[in-house]
Amino acid sequence: MAAVRWPPGVARHVLDRVDSTNAEAMRMAPGLTGPTWVMARQQTAGRGRRGRAWTDPPGNFAASLVMRPQGGPADAARLSFVAALAVHDALRQLCGPHLNLSLKWPNDVLLNGGKLSGILLESVGSGGAIHALVIGIGVNLAAAPDMDQVEPGATRPVSVQGETGLTVLPDDFLTALALAFEDWHRQMRDYGFAPIRSAWMARAAKMGETITARTGTTEAIGRFDGIDETGALILTGSHGRQAIPAADIYFTGA
Repeated sequence: MAAVRWPPGVARHVLDRVDSTNAEAMRMAPGLTGPTWVMARQQTAGRGRRGRAWTDPPGNFAASLVMRPQGGPADAARLSFVAALAVHDALRQLCGPHLNLSLKWPNDVLLNGGKLSGILLESVGSGGAIHALVIGIGVNLAAAPDMDQVEPGATRPVSVQGETGLTVLPDDFLTALALAFEDWHRQMRDYGFAPIRSAWMARAAKMGETITARTGTTEAIGRFDGIDETGALILTGSHGRQAIPAADIYFTGA
């Protein structure tokens, strides 16, 4: 039997139970000598963006990659697009090329228009340098939370099992994800953000359509025209063309 491929120089730790893979990865970071994936079969305190809870029933995927990226905070932030492309490609590899996937800015992966995966970046740094970056990834492989568990107006949650009937094991997904991430990360190291930006926009949901971007009490409505060279959302509305570095995105009629 052929050995299963795994990115060279990358470690992995698979845990039965942990509070949060991001938290565990951050605790491990000081003692690591290279990039490391931390996967848990169960999280007791998973979280998403802005401190929101992330539901994690058995059979779903929860893992974090901890690394020391080159460059500063802006370079580290752009790795969320690398992660989204890796999730997209890993799912296509395991489930087939006809899977109806798309990417929602800034860091969600959609299946049949529903939210399948979320990505959370956390870092420790000082003086403009990132000492440790953790990229947390959750994917609803087996089950999705009910709509009453998500905030009003949020994209409906879906799972691979529920939408396709296919069973994807977390261990298999981790391998496919780690390899896909390594491929996209190599492209960014070699050629910069431009090919990542182009690939992400080719897979983006609602490109050219009207969306709503909300930041706190501020709301902007306009046409989604992609992302700029920093990864900021480009929105063209009544006030002209603007770049939005951070916001929650809502789709019309979603």
